[in-house]
Amino acid sequence: MKRKKLEFVNREGLSLSAYIEFPSDQEPDAFAIFGHCFTCNKNLPAARNIARAMASRGIAVLGFDFAGLGESEGEFIQTSFLTNVTDIIAAAAYLESSYRAPAMLVGHSLGGAATLYAAAQIQSVKGVVSIGAPSDPNHVLQMFGEELQEIRTFGKAKVQIAGRQFDVGRKFLQDVQDVDLLTAVRNLRKAILILHSPLDTVVAIDHAFKIYQAAYHPKSFISLDRADHILSDKEDSIYAGEIIAGWAARYLDRRTPRTLTTDLQVVASLPGDDNFSTLIRAGRHYLTADEPESVGGNDYGPTPYHLLTSALGSCTAMTLQMYARRKGWDLQEVLVHLKYQKIYAEDCELCVHSDSSEVDPKAKLDHIDRAVELIGNLDDKQRNRLLEIAERCPVHRTLESEIHIHSRLAKSLD
Repeated sequence: MKRKKLEFVNREGLSLSAYIEFPSDQEPDAFAIFGHCFTCNKNLPAARNIARAMASRGIAVLGFDFAGLGESEGEFIQTSFLTNVTDIIAAAAYLESSYRAPAMLVGHSLGGAATLYAAAQIQSVKGVVSIGAPSDPNHVLQMFGEELQEIRTFGKAKVQIAGRQFDVGRKFLQDVQDVDLLTAVRNLRKAILILHSPLDTVVAIDHAFKIYQAAYHPKSFISLDRADHILSDKEDSIYAGEIIAGWAARYLDRRTPRTLTTDLQVVASLPGDDNFSTLIRAGRHYLTADEPESVGGNDYGPTPYHLLTSALGSCTAMTLQMYARRKGWDLQEVLVHLKYQKIYAEDCELCVHSDSSEVDPKAKLDHIDRAVELIGNLDDKQRNRLLEIAERCPVHRTLESEIHIHSRLAKSLD
């Protein structure tokens, strides 16, 4: 994926900090807007993971900081639920003028309530997704504690939320009390997907039931079992993003063919600020490569060497099945177990110093251990023959041959 940083102006003339997470080819099938949770910002890991998962399925996602939060202009005390709604509408206007009108809105927690409320005012939107959203924005006032009365009496107060202090004004209270979200949902004639965890201790799952009950079909509900409110476990947020992208495919017009400007077969894309998470397009298929967290990666996918050994494993399995079918043998399943490692090559004649014929004791040799498991009604002769055939698979031969790699600079997509 490629992330582009940008700014747009809201209704009050404030500059809002934003980004768009593009698919690797920058030719998205559709655009979506993500509204973050209350007092959060666009860089919340869950928001980023969801955007990445959607981008990997062809949906470009615009995430932004609501006014008064993150890197956006404005003061939090001057904002409210309805200013969040107008910020979403401003984001939609920006997309329409600069790229393409959004087809989807996705919102988390109070941001989910705001996207549900804003959806009716954005004509291009075909689907709305709420994640852990309250059915009544007034629910957020439970977080204010004793300061709630202070706001009502003096017009403002400092409220402690998630370990940080925010100045909250009477305007915020008035907005959440006046908004009738369930009526807005009831009048909304757009596809709705509701994601909520039954273990959510911030916004109880009863809120999801009320939203679902108020909505008209097409409507869907997915339980994010085991997840907490902010989807702090990255597996939960990645799962949510994949679910959203899969659900959205039914309601989006796939107007733009996903093609890459390349004369080769495979493209690997890694933005400069994305650690090691690399999106790969091989033919028409997408996959992600990464490194483990222990070496600075996100562990979103297999490592490059895992992919290399996977190529050998899959080619071995295909070759053996092809051979067994031609012979009419009862090979029901092939499992190829592999491990890549570097081993000391003290006995390797090729591993020598350039100025000496002595073996370098520190030299290491690339080594792949392959164990072939054959399931079926096969005798020993057939099994041994299949093991011989494994040595002849095309990828095996390629790995053991001398490979020439020619590198050149390709024309930028920008």
